[in-house]
Amino acid sequence: MAPQKRAKRPGLLSTGRPPIAKSKDAALSAKATRTLIRSHHRLLKSKAQALKAGDQARVSSIEAQIQANGGLESYQVASKLGQSMDRGGDSSKVLIDWIKPELKQFNKEMPKLRVLEVGALSTKNACSMNAALEVTRIDLNSQEPGILKQDFMERPLPSTDDEKFNMISLSLVLNYVPDATGRGEMLKRCVQFLTSKSAFDFAPRLFLVLPIACVDNSRYLNEQRLGEIMNCLGFRLTESKRTSKLVFHLWEHTGDYAPKPFKKEELRSGKTRNNFAVILNKK
Repeated sequence: MAPQKRAKRPGLLSTGRPPIAKSKDAALSAKATRTLIRSHHRLLKSKAQALKAGDQARVSSIEAQIQANGGLESYQVASKLGQSMDRGGDSSKVLIDWIKPELKQFNKEMPKLRVLEVGALSTKNACSMNAALEVTRIDLNSQEPGILKQDFMERPLPSTDDEKFNMISLSLVLNYVPDATGRGEMLKRCVQFLTSKSAFDFAPRLFLVLPIACVDNSRYLNEQRLGEIMNCLGFRLTESKRTSKLVFHLWEHTGDYAPKPFKKEELRSGKTRNNFAVILNKK
């Protein structure tokens, strides 16, 4: 009998991240911010392809290009500027608007709702400033005190409800995962960190923000397919919003969990489509 192949371990977020460079003091215009972010994502995509092909020379070349652009820190500065309040980019304001009616149940005698913010850039966004929420912030490269340097895919799994969260925020995080299988594993992992235990009536939620091109212009993903993937993980869409660049979703977890396989299959054709995808394995 031929030896069984060892299951491939899901990739870490850090495998898609470039080396950190020293910060630049120059302010970025809105146009320059968008250009830097788009360039960074293109280079990460190329790096993931080179890693998959085992082309270490190309990986090194791409990492040098990323470093020349300022590395991870410059990307995070651009992202932080893009989400700054003066540019109307704090995505957590959308989340707070959606759950505000339920948060009215909170009083100071109650334990706060626990929120895990993955890919946190600031300790002063709308989510962090809400009195009803206790926010745990993590990111691969902490930008300020109050943000723990941690890879979500390496965070120890909770053993009790007290170590779980009432909400998880993945704002422009899933699209950063360098491969489609890793994105599926991230969504599955979120379920393990959610709890329905709270001081007042509040169902566990996942706040998901993606570039709109991920669902509107992908060969392999549209909103219907994303919904099918989320539904089999036990999520139900309760809120949705679109802008010219982003799609915002709020998913409530029902307590069900019956993952089924979703492969990378073409849903749209065309040369101008991107290759963003989510692959879900049953186990």
